[in-house]
Amino acid sequence: MKFSLPHILLLFMLLTLSAPGDVSSATNREQEIRELVTSFIIARSSGMNWTLHINRISINRHLKMPEGKMDYEIIAPQQWEGWGKTNLTVIIRQNDRVIRNISVTVDVEAKTDMVVALHQIEYGDLLTEADVVVQEYLLSPGSRLAARSLSDVVGKKARTTLKANQPVRSDQVERVPLIKAGQMVTIIAENEVLKVAVSGKARSAGAEGDTISVQNLTSLKEIPARVISATTVQVAF
Repeated sequence: MKFSLPHILLLFMLLTLSAPGDVSSATNREQEIRELVTSFIIARSSGMNWTLHINRISINRHLKMPEGKMDYEIIAPQQWEGWGKTNLTVIIRQNDRVIRNISVTVDVEAKTDMVVALHQIEYGDLLTEADVVVQEYLLSPGSRLAARSLSDVVGKKARTTLKANQPVRSDQVERVPLIKAGQMVTIIAENEVLKVAVSGKARSAGAEGDTISVQNLTSLKEIPARVISATTVQVAF
């Protein structure tokens, strides 16, 4: 059967008019999935005290699917913490039958409070409240160990040079030793009824509360002891 140009145009118009339901369905499904992914990301970081910003949600496939209710399952890589770039898998089911399995690329920024150096701090310097501030900072793999409060760093010594405007990590500072290796100390042992004190020599350095090795100068034995002041350590009795 032959068709004239008017017949072909009419047929094309009829086909076009019959398509909006599918196009509308595809558009609705994409928006639906975007909203579900957004909710998933927010839930993933719930309770983490982060400020989130979703930079991108990219769906790499067309979402033309049947009409009706869909059930969605979102799967994230086990190591993903809710921020950074990753690919999520969205499984779409209808009446317990898998309709589509799609990949969604997300890029999420997260900020949280960290201790940040106000200026460059040199190796060996003691940190004071004038050196650091708590402010929101972008999470990154390098900020996992970032200190979260001033008490985590103030009064401690820098173990390396700390750069200005960068988070201070907990492994970049250390408590100031009260006792140095080789120093003479008083070793005390006491209970409810008795207290004994002898002279000793520190074999390692330690801050208050640290357990160090000391030598009892009477018995010449080395024993573990807890630092309680700049001149005194305590052993279990």
